[in-house]
Amino acid sequence: MSFVFASMAGLLTLGLPIAFSLGLAACVFFLSAPGVSPAFMIQRMVAATEAFPLLAVPFFIFAGAIMTQGGITERIFGLADALVGHRVGGLAQVNVLNSVFIGGMSGSGNADAAIDSKTLVPVMVSKGYSKPFAAAVTAASGVIAPIIPPGIGMLIYGFIADVSVGRLFIGGIVPGLLLALGLMIVVHVVSKRRGYGRQRGHRVPFRDVLSHVRHAAWALMLPVLILVGLRFGAFTPTEAGAVAAAYAVFVGMVVYRELHWRDLGPIVAESLAATAVVMLILATANALMWALTWERIPMKMAQALFSLSDNPYVILLLINILLLFLGCIMEGTALLIILTPILVPVITKLGIDPVHFGLIFVVNLTIGAVTPPVGTILYTVCSIVGVSVEEFTRELWPFLIALVAVLFLITYIPPTVLWLPNLVMGN
Repeated sequence: MSFVFASMAGLLTLGLPIAFSLGLAACVFFLSAPGVSPAFMIQRMVAATEAFPLLAVPFFIFAGAIMTQGGITERIFGLADALVGHRVGGLAQVNVLNSVFIGGMSGSGNADAAIDSKTLVPVMVSKGYSKPFAAAVTAASGVIAPIIPPGIGMLIYGFIADVSVGRLFIGGIVPGLLLALGLMIVVHVVSKRRGYGRQRGHRVPFRDVLSHVRHAAWALMLPVLILVGLRFGAFTPTEAGAVAAAYAVFVGMVVYRELHWRDLGPIVAESLAATAVVMLILATANALMWALTWERIPMKMAQALFSLSDNPYVILLLINILLLFLGCIMEGTALLIILTPILVPVITKLGIDPVHFGLIFVVNLTIGAVTPPVGTILYTVCSIVGVSVEEFTRELWPFLIALVAVLFLITYIPPTVLWLPNLVMGN
């Protein structure tokens, strides 16, 4: 098994995409392991994609693409600006709050970061913000998007861990808002020190704020529709994806009238490409996951953790450190698929709620997406904005500290995650 891990590490080092690295590493195992048929690898890959709940993934990806291209961005920006544009570092504050709103529609940190990189960063730079700082704010606030429902990571974790997706979605609301608050505090401190000013010198009158809310209301209703529907059993998580997609098309075409039939072709193609990437990672990671199970790696890992301590707080600390490290060197979706069946049995034996752990897990991996050397959000922002990784990293540190601080807050204060699901859906 050590040769399998060495193969995967070597392939990643050579820059091979994560799905092919996982697949080839799994292939090494199936071709060399005694008593295991190579054909079983194909069976495992196909089996990973046949699960009915995974139908929600392309629907949510499509809904996010529609909502971010159907006249939503400028309305959300207007609302965010009306709420926080008068504060120190006004445009940077708008950037963070914009991610809270967009996150409730796209469910993707990369999508959110790409939108803000194209729309907000040029405006920030024209107003005197340094380009690396604007890039760092954009990438760090992209961490919020997968946490605010509906997040694709939550859906995948819920499927693999057999945990209520509705509880996971609702459980992400408070952590998502805490992440936003932490980032806004950092923006305030850094902006005050550097002299980054306010977008305006006064608060927007309440009636104008209500006007912006009214214009953005249809967009903001998407996560509410999903959560309410899941809570009252109107649809399953899979059906929620289809409802979200239909709602997004309706809002873009009928309500805002900025989406046309000719726009659907490119959006469908973009959604299919993004779905294909996720499903290929899921298939190859499932094959490697089966190989790990065959070699009893999950049991050995659990025994290794319990040999260090049986204190749940210590185990959570060790898991956080492990995930933060792995998130820096591997793609988050692959880690989620591989490690969920390994770590969930460990935390359930310790009495840790799997919904609570799911939020810890997804936040960890999303933080990894903004850190070098493999962070997908990092490279998305740097390529669009045009800054080097070195410049970006220097500006990222205060935001990274805030993100990790919130991570440990939700780790060691479970009600930050569980209070709202327990209130809305019961224990």
